[in-house]
Amino acid sequence: MLLIADGVTPVPRMMLVDDLETDSGGFCELDSPLFLAIGDRISFDGRSLSVTRANGETFSPSGEWGIRCRRGPRI
Repeated sequence: MLLIADGVTPVPRMMLVDDLETDSGGFCELDSPLFLAIGDRISFDGRSLSVTRANGETFSPSGEWGIRCRRGPRI
């Protein structure tokens, strides 16, 4: 399922995730599974992930971040 990490769009259903990947090739392997509830919002700035709960609480889950692939120039 595609999760939008713009910090504004709420998660549409409850889910348990253990890794995340961005469209640009960034990824995070979380140290422990993360439970996302309906209404949680995710934001990713290229180096860190933050989750804002529906009640306004914000936290950053720990994990290992990196880049799986980078787009090269088109030839």
